[in-house]
This record gives sequence, C-alpha cells and structure tokens, in this order.
Amino acid sequence: MKICLLVVGKTNDALIEQLTDRYVSRLRHYVPFDIEVIPELKNTKAMTPDVQKVREGELILKAVSPADHVVLLDEGGKEWRSVEFAAYLDRLQTAPARRLVFVVGGPYGFSQAVYAAAREKLSLSRMTFSHQMVRLFFVEQCYRAMTILRGEPYHHE
Repeated sequence: MKICLLVVGKTNDALIEQLTDRYVSRLRHYVPFDIEVIPELKNTKAMTPDVQKVREGELILKAVSPADHVVLLDEGGKEWRSVEFAAYLDRLQTAPARRLVFVVGGPYGFSQAVYAAAREKLSLSRMTFSHQMVRLFFVEQCYRAMTILRGEPYHHE
C-alpha cells in the first residue's frame, strides 16, 4: 500500500523542509510514500473561514479517489502512542485500498464534505502545531512506526 500525506500549502521554512525530506527519504526504504501539496488559495483575506474551508475542501476532494483510505489529521481525532500507531499502519497495509491518504487541512480545518469523505480522524496531539510542523512530526512518526514494525532500534520503550 502506498502512503500519501496530502497537505494544503507549501512549507516556507527551509529547515523544517530539510528535516521533513530527511524522514521521507528514510521512510521510503520501508514503504512507498509521497507528500502531495495542494496550492494555497489566493485572496483568502476576502474570504470567510467557512468559504475558505469549502474551497480548500473542493481541492482536497479532487486529489483523493473513492478507493483511497482517507484519514484526516484533526484535533478531534484518535490519539495513539507510537506503538499503537505502528499497529494501526500494519493493519491498514493489508486493507483493500491501494492508497492510504493522510490529510492536513488549511488554517481553519476541513469542510463538512471532507469530513464526510474521510474514513477516520487522527490527532497527533491535543496541542496545536503549525501546518509545517505537523508535516515533520507526522513523517517522523511514520518512520518510527516502520522501525517498530521491523523491530529496529530507533524507538525505545
């Protein structure tokens, strides 16, 4: 199964991008993995948060297919320890979907249409992180999960 991290907007911090790329490179030794970027909307100052969520939602929904297993990275989602996340990924790798898509929304979250299209929600923390940091944390956790599944010494308990 291919894993995709679908994100709204580019990373504008070179250090975070460099670290994210490092973990993506490591992760690809275990599983096909890509980050897909949906361009940020233009003229968002003229939009209400609800309009912005709907417009971003339309772009997110164009980027996924009905056959994808879509998981939203959302503050209201399930929280797991790293070993539990590893077990979750292990279970999903045997699922019939060819692509597992984790989605990071825009600054105001997701539209109702995106929530309806998702199979589940996952929270990285009860704290709020920048969208750029979420990318790094998520990719590192995916890498950590793969090393846990292989019994490699990256993760310590």
